[in-house]
Amino acid sequence: MQPDSLPVIPNVPPAHIDTYDVPGPRYTSYPTAPEWRDDFGPADYAEALDRARRDPAPLSLYVHVPFCRRMCAYCGCNVIVTRNQSRGDEYLDLLEIEIDRVAERLGGRRQVAQLHIGGGTPTFLDCAQLERLFGMIRPRFDVLDTAEATVEINPAVTSRAQVETLRRLGINRLSFGVQDFDPRVQESIGRVQSFEETRAMLDLARGLGYRSVNFDLIYGLPHQTPRTWARTLDRVLELAPDRLAIYGFAYVPHLKPHQRKLPADALPHGSDRLDLFRQAWKALANAGYVSVGMDHFAAPHDPLARAAAEGTLGRNFQGYTVQRAPETVAFGLSAISDIGGVYAQNPRRLSHWRQMLEDGELPIARGLRLTEEDRTRRQLITDLMCNLALDLPPGSSETYATEIFSLTPLARDGLLEIRSAPDGSVRLRVTPLGRLFLRNIAMPFDARLRARPSDDRPRFSRTV
Repeated sequence: MQPDSLPVIPNVPPAHIDTYDVPGPRYTSYPTAPEWRDDFGPADYAEALDRARRDPAPLSLYVHVPFCRRMCAYCGCNVIVTRNQSRGDEYLDLLEIEIDRVAERLGGRRQVAQLHIGGGTPTFLDCAQLERLFGMIRPRFDVLDTAEATVEINPAVTSRAQVETLRRLGINRLSFGVQDFDPRVQESIGRVQSFEETRAMLDLARGLGYRSVNFDLIYGLPHQTPRTWARTLDRVLELAPDRLAIYGFAYVPHLKPHQRKLPADALPHGSDRLDLFRQAWKALANAGYVSVGMDHFAAPHDPLARAAAEGTLGRNFQGYTVQRAPETVAFGLSAISDIGGVYAQNPRRLSHWRQMLEDGELPIARGLRLTEEDRTRRQLITDLMCNLALDLPPGSSETYATEIFSLTPLARDGLLEIRSAPDGSVRLRVTPLGRLFLRNIAMPFDARLRARPSDDRPRFSRTV
């Protein structure tokens, strides 16, 4: 099946902004992180790993490298700012203990269909440290030749030698943090990166045979305007990356205090912010890119575009993927595993993570054991996020009566189509306009969100 070109996104009525611009999850997981429990710990994770060792399916493997040489003001990640290179060696010492401990629980080598190294800035590690990291992974896990193996990089601080080393170690995809090419926007967020150095790094990656390069862009940053954003999009399309992720900026200064450094009065809001995404959508459509899920785009030749067209798209904490590894094992500070029917998150503080490892424990700070209903609802939300559609089985008009009732106003507003059959089955289809409000469409299926007290403190970014 050939991937479809991007549909036209119609103008958004101002009333829609007023109605649907609310705090809401991005649904990288369900149940979402605020539902995870502090009384979930190492013993719970150990039981999950014991259950998982009986499953021969390949894993997704994630490693978090938290270090950055400076803090970007927009950042929502868990990072440690340092210029001390030796901290990378100390971190790898601890990481090796964790990898050993988990691999032993899993019963030795396990096949890996997806490998993702994220951060922070993974290329904070120098070439020798990168060699050491992969020397820790490969004896313990069998990374398949067909695996999607990705490292996140900042082209402004990544060297040619590092990119060459990563390719030799088996990395076949790179994800470039670009965000925006406008100098004023870059200065306001503390992330200066020239078009020329980005192009040089992309040319190097292609020359070395990387299968795919992704660009991350962010809309909703300070001082972004349609004019400056158009220039950024033109420059991005000049480079023609294989994939793009166009993220809405999550302005959450109550959770990320360093974001208070941003000029809040220069942030675009409401329809101005949403129009930046529509502008990007139109530019990518005219360039021939294919829509993937909520906020990703791919060139027609890229496997991600084919997976979207064929309904085989996967999604996990690292984003959309063609490798539908059913479970994820994650290592490092704040890393999140999804395995054996649980979510398990490592400590966010280095001292806490280190202490648990030195005490001989699996370093788990919190997590959640999923119920059968959680699993069912997770699949429903994943189908919406990946396929922009949902087919509910016979009897669902009763089983999900509350959800369908909540979705009816969204259908009247043109965000989705609801078709019910006499047997009680229900078909939901997201419209082109509804793609802009996909999080809002998923929220009625979030039973835990409905149960949360209305006076609870804000935990999510806004959906528009």
